[in-house]
Amino acid sequence: MVGNGSDSDVVAVEVGDDGVVLVTLRRPPANALGEAMIAGLGSACDRAEAVGAGAMVVRSAVAGFFAAGADLHLLDGLDRDRFVAYLGRLRAVLDRIAAAPWVSVAAIEGHALGGGLEVAMACTLRVASDRSRLGVPEVKLGLLPGAEGTQRLPRLVGRGPALDLLLTGRSAGGEEAYRIGLVDRLVPEGRADAEARAWAAAFAAGPRQAHAAIIRCVDAARDLPLEDGVEVERREIVALFDTADAGEGIRAFLEKRPPRFGS
Repeated sequence: MVGNGSDSDVVAVEVGDDGVVLVTLRRPPANALGEAMIAGLGSACDRAEAVGAGAMVVRSAVAGFFAAGADLHLLDGLDRDRFVAYLGRLRAVLDRIAAAPWVSVAAIEGHALGGGLEVAMACTLRVASDRSRLGVPEVKLGLLPGAEGTQRLPRLVGRGPALDLLLTGRSAGGEEAYRIGLVDRLVPEGRADAEARAWAAAFAAGPRQAHAAIIRCVDAARDLPLEDGVEVERREIVALFDTADAGEGIRAFLEKRPPRFGS
């Protein structure tokens, strides 16, 4: 059984031949987000940057849990300043995942709660099993999600469904999470990891610069007025037009063959 341990103990990082970086959370019994877990996620981002990752999968090796949120034993011993510092480190690593140039996919089996759901929401996309449970139960502790969960959740599901989950602290099952847009693909129990890896491999084999540009454009549509978002789109497509991948994609289409993207 892995305790607090080092960051490499609780977060394993593998780089596949397909360009997918596999990030495995492995801190039984519930993958609580202690300091080593936060550091391990940061190390995973460092490794992905170093190898030029094409995509990333965040998954769990702990049965029944993707991740269960903050380590309450850790929080119970913190004063206000140390609590603020802890939140800052967690937010920083989730921001790195969210802003990364690669597509990240969370593979959710079992419970994704509190900070664990915030990790999943920082990923580009989410795959969940139909037996998973997703929620933000911090209100039951007299708190609220402090790693940007109150901001990411309504951006994914809208104000009403977000308030339902945040104010009640209840968990949504996989089917409800899929219906409200909290997860992007729903699979039978035990299939989330395989689905996430296949999805990520397809992204890694694709035009990576175009993927990153598309994500920036969609985020602009969410965050900016229409005219500003259109300007972001204009800049991105002009920049892509000069890339080797765009040239390859156009030639492959005209030559009626599969493209061989290399970015």
